[in-house]
Amino acid sequence: MTRVGTNSAGQVKIVLMCVTAITLVFASYSIAQDPPELPFTDTISADAESSETVSPEASAETAAETVTKGIPTDLQGIADAMGRPFSAAFVIASVIGLWCFLERLVMLRRHRVIPRSFVERFFLHLRAGRMDRLEAIAICQQNQSPVSDVLMHGIRKWGRPSVEVEQAVLDGGERQVSQLKKGLRVLNGVSTLCPLIGLLGTVVGMIRAFNDVATAGAIGQTETLANGIALALLTTAAGLFIAIPSMAGYLLLAGRVDSVVMEMDRLGQELVQLISSEGLRDRGIDAPVAPSRQPAMQKQEVPATANEES
Repeated sequence: MTRVGTNSAGQVKIVLMCVTAITLVFASYSIAQDPPELPFTDTISADAESSETVSPEASAETAAETVTKGIPTDLQGIADAMGRPFSAAFVIASVIGLWCFLERLVMLRRHRVIPRSFVERFFLHLRAGRMDRLEAIAICQQNQSPVSDVLMHGIRKWGRPSVEVEQAVLDGGERQVSQLKKGLRVLNGVSTLCPLIGLLGTVVGMIRAFNDVATAGAIGQTETLANGIALALLTTAAGLFIAIPSMAGYLLLAGRVDSVVMEMDRLGQELVQLISSEGLRDRGIDAPVAPSRQPAMQKQEVPATANEES
């Protein structure tokens, strides 16, 4: 199980490390740059110049418009408020999470993992004794489903003790479980990484807000805090907005994997009872006898004893 999942686990680590590295690099670059001009804020100098030439009624309307704008709720405004680094990181994470969820949702369909018609016909022929070892292996190879691969591992030990057949079924099951859980690691990584990116955005936004206050020298003017606070709130909300559905999808798919694994385990135990040497003996079927090495050992000992007598 560990060997099969090594490549997929390495790919997951590479994807998560790339997303984290891109976010950190662009976030540090955005801190060094001047804060972008947001669509819902106006500069202090523009307000000061306009107040000298605009009538009180016009200035009141402008102030009311500034107050009613607030934090943007449309996608374009949110992207502009968060900046390109965080927007790109969240878009990449959401695309990866959605793709992994849909791909696993299709691959984990029960009739694909455990075809009911195949299982019913297969065990019907086994119970009736109308199928031998070679025919059973050929049928499993033609079906090419996860449960047929598990059953084929046990059939190759046809007529052996139940311990050997059960161990073969367990080995095949571990390989299939690793394949079934292949995309879940990525989905779990997205649900874990997105809140951390949002927390990074919160820290960057608060740094920007305090930097703006220190530069402007006027704590009472809330316009200087708008950029940093908007970045902090929007990145946190975006991270949670992506992480919560990703975690829900991960739990849903993990439960489906556990369900099909329990069903395959039940079928494997039934196979052990049918094709093991003990099961064949109870059903009155002669089990193939493994070749003994005792005659060969006796032949090797005969010349030695003959030499000793001579």
